[in-house]
Amino acid sequence: MDAKKKEGGVTKVVLITISVLFIFLMLVMPLISVIVNSLKKGFEFYIESLSTEYVISSLKVTLLATVIAVVVNTFFGLVASWLLTKFTFKGKQVLATLIDVPFSISPVIAGLAFIMTFGRLGWASPLVDKLNEFLGTDIQIVFALPGVCLATIFVTFPFVSREIIPVLNAQGKDEEEAAALMGAKGLTIFRKVTFPHIKWALIYGIILCTARALGEFGAVNALSKTRGQTFTLPLEIDALYLAGSSDSIVGAFAVSSLLVIIAIIVLILRNIFEHSNKKDI
Repeated sequence: MDAKKKEGGVTKVVLITISVLFIFLMLVMPLISVIVNSLKKGFEFYIESLSTEYVISSLKVTLLATVIAVVVNTFFGLVASWLLTKFTFKGKQVLATLIDVPFSISPVIAGLAFIMTFGRLGWASPLVDKLNEFLGTDIQIVFALPGVCLATIFVTFPFVSREIIPVLNAQGKDEEEAAALMGAKGLTIFRKVTFPHIKWALIYGIILCTARALGEFGAVNALSKTRGQTFTLPLEIDALYLAGSSDSIVGAFAVSSLLVIIAIIVLILRNIFEHSNKKDI
């Protein structure tokens, strides 16, 4: 018995050591390296690097695309989750499978798909041209802000719904059916019965969606062309690093540190909400 306990203790120590070393080498060290390199030329240069016109523009585009993606995917996630868990209909499994498509398709391919759809040779291009002619506008999808927003929406599509669906499946339908028998209407049932069960899953899904949107590169890179207009923070970091000069490389690390700080804030918020959820339970 003592030998088994000793063997189990050794195994636990080995596993903990491997886990800590892996996390330190793969996560902690690279993040520390980003912070250290961003301050390589002093704090004043760091602030100057974050205050350039290009960086401020890319920050605005990133925040705009993130907000739009979170709003759209939160609405769709709620609707799709409620539909898939509370109703039975033909094509239900197909819809559930389609929601996971962004997980299995490369973001670059998604960006190219949008180009082939809304670009000059795309099947939707004539529709956009007719809409512009009718409204007297000059709306562009590809290589413009709408394309960046579409790409961000695509890559963050499943996050909210995939957090809510397991909670609704575990909840079942009994409470909603009882409320319906008592005369409650659909929206009232959702607001009074369903939503209290899913609020923490919803918030967690929104946080994951936000984190993914902030760091998206591949799909946005395919649909963004103009630095200072449609570049997001990841694209601006790439442009600075590829410039190759000492100042631009340090600037790239400075902008990267901004994303690191945002990621840490998102992580802290996630842990706060997880703790609040456990307290409620």
